[in-house]
Amino acid sequence: MTKAKNEWLLIAQKALEKAYVPYSQFPVGACLVTKQGKTYQGINIENASYGLSNCAERTSIFKAVSEGEREFSHLVVAGDTSQPISPCGACRQVMAEFFEQDMPVTLVGKHGVVKEMTVAQLLPYSFTGQDL
Repeated sequence: MTKAKNEWLLIAQKALEKAYVPYSQFPVGACLVTKQGKTYQGINIENASYGLSNCAERTSIFKAVSEGEREFSHLVVAGDTSQPISPCGACRQVMAEFFEQDMPVTLVGKHGVVKEMTVAQLLPYSFTGQDL
């Protein structure tokens, strides 16, 4: 594993401490990397009205996009789970909107268990702007 990828893993894992999860007690952290190497940390943020909660993956994407970023190279998602954590369907669809299909996504569980995938593997046959 490269030094940069190790740093991204640490950023995502460190985000677990910041997650706002008073209801589920299920923290998730993310690290989104731009093509220029800038990182955006994301956490899941819950709400008593559960449907208004936001996942770590989308938090990192929305932070980056709100800062004008549009070109991304890697996403790391970390969970306090025994196996690598899987993004929800909403996050996968947002990934398909902003990421290239072959962009790597690293999924991390506790104790460093890792699974490498691409956006296309996470959401094959995704709905995109080309479908409109």
